[in-house]
Amino acid sequence: MKLLLDFFPILLFFGAFKLYDIYTATGVLMAATVLQMAIAWYNERRLLPMQKATLVLILLFGSLTLLLHDDRFIKWKPTVLYGAMALALAIALWIFRKNFLKMLLGAQLELPTQIWGRLNVAWIAYCVFMAAINGYVAAYFSTEAWVNFKLWGYAFPIVFLVAQGLYISPYLKSDKPAA
Repeated sequence: MKLLLDFFPILLFFGAFKLYDIYTATGVLMAATVLQMAIAWYNERRLLPMQKATLVLILLFGSLTLLLHDDRFIKWKPTVLYGAMALALAIALWIFRKNFLKMLLGAQLELPTQIWGRLNVAWIAYCVFMAAINGYVAAYFSTEAWVNFKLWGYAFPIVFLVAQGLYISPYLKSDKPAA
């Protein structure tokens, strides 16, 4: 169910774009994201920092797209979001010596410090890659190609998360007693 909720706004955005245009799709994306976050808040009684950032950026860049009737704003939103995430993770790790991933997920996952560090660097690299590839597609391809990239580009996070899971799996402790 959570996975469906995560993909809900992008699927509606894609459908609205195919049926209407980028401006209708942007309005649908904004409304669907507000609804998505309301459901998340209702279920958890809180929003994670990433959810808050996503909501703010979609509403900001979506509003600029609609008010100025310029699709470049909505197309560059993912680049700004991923770039900000990479920058925040990098500054926290290399300047403040804090690992945000461990701070956010350390209660759910018990991993060696070295593995947390590698995961953090992997997330920085992933966010830089996603910012760059979205920026490239937004700058050099049509709006329709960018929308298709947004839908089919979801393969990137799925592959990254599966690879991350495979990487950390040997370090996860089992709750089952040894036979």
